[in-house]
Amino acid sequence: MSLDQQRLSCRTAFISDIHLGTKGCQAELLLDFIRSLECETLYLVGDIIDGWKMKGGGWYWPQAHNDVVQKILRLARRGVRVIYVPGNHDDRVRDFIGVHFGGVIVAQDAIHEAADGKRYLVTHGDAFDGVVTHAKWLAFVGDWGYRLLLSANTKFNAVRRRFGMGYWSLSAFIKVKVKNALQFIENFEQALADEARRRGADGVICGHIHKAEMRTIDGIIYINDGDWVESCTAAVEHHDGRFEIVHWADRAADAPVGARGEIEDAVPVAA
Repeated sequence: MSLDQQRLSCRTAFISDIHLGTKGCQAELLLDFIRSLECETLYLVGDIIDGWKMKGGGWYWPQAHNDVVQKILRLARRGVRVIYVPGNHDDRVRDFIGVHFGGVIVAQDAIHEAADGKRYLVTHGDAFDGVVTHAKWLAFVGDWGYRLLLSANTKFNAVRRRFGMGYWSLSAFIKVKVKNALQFIENFEQALADEARRRGADGVICGHIHKAEMRTIDGIIYINDGDWVESCTAAVEHHDGRFEIVHWADRAADAPVGARGEIEDAVPVAA
């Protein structure tokens, strides 16, 4: 397979919830994704750097995390339009709305017009999370518990690798199984869809809840690009305006040694 065939060529890419500065960040897989990426615009949809971890101690910053930042800045220098929409873990960046850093534009949110003319509200999504908005202390407690799950998940997957088994997300499994978590996700998705409608958009692209999803809610296209802690996913817009979720961990696992992975067949979004 040639190098060109291994490239991920798209019009626009959306990534969020990288959580640089934490041990849970899958920086190596993200670097693999960025090296393979050819796009006109890249949206960073919040929680890129984990400021909560910086405040709480235990800041973790290996070379791979620095490489991620450098690769993104290099994309901007090469002419890729990079738009940074901060989230709750990197909310300090919101103090710099409208500022350009090395070619990266910081924005509160954005309206993205796709190649087919559809308009999408791009926002992290934390403003539509009642826990983060009205009980931030509870969000910190939840974040602490989530990190415990990620730590257990890392050890669990180390054992799985010894037996030749693939990656499995414990925290994602628990989210799906817990009724309250399911109700929270449903409410969150509905709130984002309602906001997109209020803003006159055809759809919404967000992150925050670490659950990659693409579906239509009451006529509004809802796209969540997932995260780079558990699922290692991104949302991409093809040159004809079609969207899809790319599961990069699966692509990397299936690729031959030395390959960068390929994109799955595009799935059209229902209008």
